[in-house]
Amino acid sequence: MAASIEERKPLKMVSCGGCGAKVFIPGDLLPLAAVPCTKCGKPLMMPLRLRQFELLSVIASGGMGTVYRAFDTTLEREVAVKLMKREMADEPQALGSFYREARACAALNHTNIIHIYTFDECDGQLYLVMELADCGSLDSRIEKEKRVPELDVLDTGIKVASALDTALKHNLLHRDIKPGNILFNADGEPKLVDFGLARSIDADTEEEAVWGTPYYIAPEKIKREREDFLSDMYSLAGTLYHALTGHVPFEAPSIDEVIAAHIHTPLTPPNQVVPEVSQPTSDALSRAMAKKPAERFQSYDEFIMALTAARSQFLVHHFRTQTRVTAAAPRTASAKSWWRR
Repeated sequence: MAASIEERKPLKMVSCGGCGAKVFIPGDLLPLAAVPCTKCGKPLMMPLRLRQFELLSVIASGGMGTVYRAFDTTLEREVAVKLMKREMADEPQALGSFYREARACAALNHTNIIHIYTFDECDGQLYLVMELADCGSLDSRIEKEKRVPELDVLDTGIKVASALDTALKHNLLHRDIKPGNILFNADGEPKLVDFGLARSIDADTEEEAVWGTPYYIAPEKIKREREDFLSDMYSLAGTLYHALTGHVPFEAPSIDEVIAAHIHTPLTPPNQVVPEVSQPTSDALSRAMAKKPAERFQSYDEFIMALTAARSQFLVHHFRTQTRVTAAAPRTASAKSWWRR
């Protein structure tokens, strides 16, 4: 009797985001609850419907909420849905950050800034629907590869600098550039995300706290001096430095010492950490991370030109090296016999 009752329990078929298998899960699971995939062990979630969006699996989770892979049943396309934690809806600061992220991204139209599709509320649940970029972050690439290839770092830097330039033209600073805020889509395009700390460049900067990630924060922010786009530039260069060398710009036993190093410790150029890094790339990142804002590139155009020039020189050097290797390679026996004929 017990077996027959068990057999009659409802089941629901879902696709595993880990291995791609079609797997049955208990049909009486609550929405968003999960059980392990019987094939690979990855969590399988009971879908949740928010208007026309069906939430299918978790992409990432943070302090503000959780981002889900979802399907827009009206437009028949995959999207990402960010659900704000219900308990944070009563916190003015958290709510302001969520609204700020939605409005900032919606105001910007750039290939390398995540696109916002809609911002809504359903049954008391605030959510943000955006472009899907679920192929990892620059942070996960660093963790997996230790050092990201120089050409990839330069390509990412050029595109994200261009995205920040577009934000600047709309009078916006990002204020939290770090590897975890650069995601990649299925085509390998970097997407700048998380504008929760963004603000107008003309806004009053008198704040009790210093916002930013310690490993990439600009010295002037720590000293509570004027913050502008050069602070974002510094953070982007620090992010690229980490990807290129496998090390954050300043390493120390404590966060306080890391923060102090941004102000007092001279930066070790990337090519002194990893000798294979080309001189032009090393020079560009070192200049963008100058302690004094006036000594950095004075526009994103200048920074992009330096990164683009470094990219071109890297490719020319690589091409010449490959040509020399090919020319030095011994001819095969068949080639030699053909030449004799």
